[in-house]
Amino acid sequence: SWSDRTPLHEAAYQGRLLHLRSLISQGLHVDTLTMDRVSPLHEACLGGHYACAKFLLDHGANAEAVSTDGATPLFNSCSSGSAACVRLILQHRASINTPDLLASPIHEAAKKHRECLELLLSYGAHIDMELPVMGTPLYSACVAQAVSCVRLLLHSADVQIGCGQDSPLHAAVRAGGADVVDLLMDFGADACCRNVEGKTPQDLSLRTLSQLCRTCIRRSLGRNRLHRASSLFLPHTIKDFLLYR
Repeated sequence: SWSDRTPLHEAAYQGRLLHLRSLISQGLHVDTLTMDRVSPLHEACLGGHYACAKFLLDHGANAEAVSTDGATPLFNSCSSGSAACVRLILQHRASINTPDLLASPIHEAAKKHRECLELLLSYGAHIDMELPVMGTPLYSACVAQAVSCVRLLLHSADVQIGCGQDSPLHAAVRAGGADVVDLLMDFGADACCRNVEGKTPQDLSLRTLSQLCRTCIRRSLGRNRLHRASSLFLPHTIKDFLLYR
């Protein structure tokens, strides 16, 4: 609920430093929280506004504040991709790990923000930390097809640890990213390992290739001509596949 968002939160999120200064000078508390325990610092970091975040921290803002959904200013900095905010929060000795496992800064950074990821690793973030839902940072990067993050993580991460029995290679193949698959293979990923369904990455690649072909053919036909797939000179099984029957 954002029903109790204050002008302080809005100024921090929009990066309006002068307005933020004015509000603080008028007596608004730097750590004013919404009903969801979101602080102005959360908002400044989510917007990627370094100057506002620094101003709030210089005036006593809590760098370890945790919202009801487990997000911290560090997590929000990683979400916005602001390396400057990440560095600032880390310099204020914020914990790299969060109480809520679904709001892990390193997993968030691994999805697309290499510079943020580098900073977290330089401050000692656990590179092979496996979470029940998201797996390892490498697994998250493979799911998101974040090639630069995958490349960075592979220099130190265990290429086989993913999410339970699902390996990073399973995730990369399922996402259909050839570049990430090639990287993982170059670093020794096991193409024969099986997940909980007994599938190897190769099994998934065959299924993914057929799905990509179907998508390509359907796109070429166009939505208005899909019904004509039935009249193509193809085996009935392929026609049914094209038409999701």
